[in-house]
Amino acid sequence: MSLPALAQTLRMGELSVADYLTHLEAQFRARESSVLAFVPEENRFERLRRETNELVTRHPTPDTRPPLFGVSVGVKDIFHVTGFTTHAGSNLPPEVLQGVEAECVTALKNAGALILGKTVTTEFAYFGPGPTRNPHNPEHTPGGSSSGSAAAVAAGLAPLTLGTQTIGSVVRPASFCGVVGFKPTSERISRAGVIPLSPSFDHIGMFAADVAGVALAASVVCQDWKAESKDSQKPILGIPDGPYLARASDEMLAHFRALCQRLATAGYTFKTVPVMPDFADIRERHYLITAADAYRVHAQADWFPRFREVYHPKTLELLERGQSVSEGQLTQALGDREKLCDELKRTMDEHTIDLWLAPSAPGPAPRGLDSTGDPLMNLPWSQVGFPALNLPSGRDAEGLPLGLQLVGRWNKDEMLLGWAAEVERVIGNLATRH
Repeated sequence: MSLPALAQTLRMGELSVADYLTHLEAQFRARESSVLAFVPEENRFERLRRETNELVTRHPTPDTRPPLFGVSVGVKDIFHVTGFTTHAGSNLPPEVLQGVEAECVTALKNAGALILGKTVTTEFAYFGPGPTRNPHNPEHTPGGSSSGSAAAVAAGLAPLTLGTQTIGSVVRPASFCGVVGFKPTSERISRAGVIPLSPSFDHIGMFAADVAGVALAASVVCQDWKAESKDSQKPILGIPDGPYLARASDEMLAHFRALCQRLATAGYTFKTVPVMPDFADIRERHYLITAADAYRVHAQADWFPRFREVYHPKTLELLERGQSVSEGQLTQALGDREKLCDELKRTMDEHTIDLWLAPSAPGPAPRGLDSTGDPLMNLPWSQVGFPALNLPSGRDAEGLPLGLQLVGRWNKDEMLLGWAAEVERVIGNLATRH
């Protein structure tokens, strides 16, 4: 059942929240011990039943019930949530990490959502992996850093989860796990109450089983959300030709071309446009800014070097690298980021491109759990802050999910989701494997 249908069913009382929790509890018993999407919590469902009773008391009849009444939401463990301890996937003393509840979490609660629990994150939303497994094959990574959030939706443990993306931490795990992951335009969702990795690039995002689900959630948590505004004409689709697209694997590029052919057959117009010839520099710049930002966050919070010895080696390397970035280097890199943003906006205008299409990841989820995979297919869109999402688009020969990335114009999130729903219908159930 899609999130909008579930929300409607719970709101109208056609399914009681108590019965729905019973279903979720059974799903947890069946899947969570192998997927490990959630931070462990004792008596999780006893708490949820108490909160359900309070929710029903506040909203006894359908006409009083908010849009997400009774919907259970998983929240990445870098978001502060009242009543939960934030660990950020780290071994730092929890007492130094706590803060006021994230504004987007409060918005979900006000819309009637129940917090199912904290989902596993890589350490401080970087590359140090947690225990989460890919629900489609436990020998493969679920992606990161929003590992638990993507896996929870894929395993049927939650209909909606929150995550973050600094490089590729929503779109990539969504692709690896075969769910829809949506990263709105930069700052469309408040980052207040979320432990930052890189304030220059951090985005709040969300996961659901389909586009309609993330659209419903976005209408609750995105600032100044408007009703779906979609041109009656099909969007012009751009293919970002050049060294960026060439970073996808041969397998992924073959799958991507098959998707484009399917869309062309359905009447979509494509324009192949050379962009980002300096992609290697764009990538290097992104990691420089991320490192510099992360070091400044951890130094100002007095976490580094105070707790240096307990950081994951990957996080420690990031912070040490960021420590060596000068203010001049950071200022130059941020200025070049703005030039890239302007250049991509201008290219879309000149070629009347509405959406960019690209692979969501270089390929399927890699085998092994020491790495969360390469986010480079998502990196430039995070750098410029454009809205982006993953659509599940098929599976490889081993049955692992593959994903199509759609990137919209700056602050045109509503149009991106409207068009994405149409694309979703065209490419849905694509059985051909490449």
